[in-house]
Order: sequence, then structure tokens, then C-alpha cells
Amino acid sequence: MVVILFKNMEKRIFYLSINALVIILAVFILVWISQKLNTATTTNTVSFSGQGKVYAKPDIAMLEFGILTEATTSKAAQDANSKKSRQVTDFLKKQDIAEKDIKTTYYNIYPKYSSVQVPVMYDERQVQAYPPYPVPTEPKIIGYSVNQGFQVKVRDFDKLSGIIDGLVANGVNNVNNLGFSIEDPERLRSEARTLAIADAKKKADELKGKIGIGLGKIINFYEDSYGYQLDRGGGFGGDIQSLPAKGPALPSGENEISVNVTLTYQIK
Repeated sequence: MVVILFKNMEKRIFYLSINALVIILAVFILVWISQKLNTATTTNTVSFSGQGKVYAKPDIAMLEFGILTEATTSKAAQDANSKKSRQVTDFLKKQDIAEKDIKTTYYNIYPKYSSVQVPVMYDERQVQAYPPYPVPTEPKIIGYSVNQGFQVKVRDFDKLSGIIDGLVANGVNNVNNLGFSIEDPERLRSEARTLAIADAKKKADELKGKIGIGLGKIINFYEDSYGYQLDRGGGFGGDIQSLPAKGPALPSGENEISVNVTLTYQIK
């Protein structure tokens, strides 16, 4: 009886070993097939590039300017600058500029120095040996400067020239930059992307017959998008003395949104 039970156990172990071996072999074959398919997918490929461009007039003017105030003390310079800053902000709000579109970009306080001579008693022999004998100097603080920068979004271009004139009248003494842009370029970028994909697919259809290949599914997609302004128009920099007396002419030009894509196909 014991011998029969032992033989049955040996048979079960044998069959379990065979089943385990079959399972391991099946897994090995599946992995090998997957590797072959992946290798074929990555090595037997061809890529086509396409470009899409969309043009649109800008809807936002980004104006950057500053207020520079000087005084003999730090507090006096800050107080004077704060007064001008409030005047400028109040003026912008009266021009229907939303508070969210008015931003301080920097605020600096720094001393102003001047060199003063330091009285020193020299020995007569030193003066005769090194004529003219140098007179030592040391820096001395003679005042303070406060420099505050602003960035403002202007949405009504008809008011832009008048706004710049009003800023100057309310204490702005440095206009750094004026640029035109599109507030939400993603819609235009999506249109350009659609054109770029269509361009790449058109090239694929035209060239597959010429180079004698069959195209399978798309296995990779790459995109490179950028946008730039064709005509900067109202860009300028410098202090207010460089601005025209009756307000500058500020053409906004046209912006370009461009998208480049690459489609990679599996070769059949």
C-alpha cells in the first residue's frame, strides 16, 4: 500500500514538472516574439516632417516702463516715488486698464556716491620725491535713488498712444519696451498643428510610391512649435525724451504661429 502511494506521488511530481516546463517555454516564446516585433517596429520605420503656419493680428500690447526718483534721504526718495506710483496707477485705471493687468516688475533702492578728498598731512620730503603727490579720496553717500518698474497690458490699441502720453505726464521717466502679442495663442497653435500634420501625411502619401514602400501605422509623433512677430511696430526703448512730442505711431503688425511635426511610420 505504501509503495502504491509513493508511485502515485512520483507520477504527480513528474506531471507537475512537465507542466511547469511547458509554461516556462511558452513564456520564453512570447517574450522572444515580442522582442522581434518591437525590433521590427523600431528599425523598419520612415519619418516625414510637416509644417503649419497661422497668422493673426495681436490683441495685447505689453508696455514696460519705470519711475526713477532721487532725494537726499532714502525715506524722501521712497515717499516721492510712492506718490508718482499712485498717480500712474490711478491714471491707468481711469483708462479702463484692469488691476490684474498692472504689475510691478522690480523695485530698487540704492545710494548715490561722490568722491571727496581726505585731508592728509604730508612730509615735505615725500611731496618733493613724488610730485605731484596724489590726494586720497573716499566715497560718500550724497543721496538715494528709487527705481520702480511696471508692466501693463493694454487691450484697446486705440488708447495706446494716449496712455503713453499720460504716463509721462504723471511721472514716468523711462519707457523700456513695447511689444505686441496674442493673449491666448493655443487656439492658433492648434490650427497650425492640424496644418502641419496634414502636410506631413501628404508628403508620406506622395513619397511612399516613389521610394517603393508600404506604410503601416504611425508609431511616433514629435512636435516643435514656436511663434514670433513679423512686424514689431511700436517697439522702442529709452527715456521719455526720445518719444515724439505728439505721441508715437504704434502699428501692431502681425504675429506668426508656426508648428513643425514629424510622423514616424512603420514600414510594412
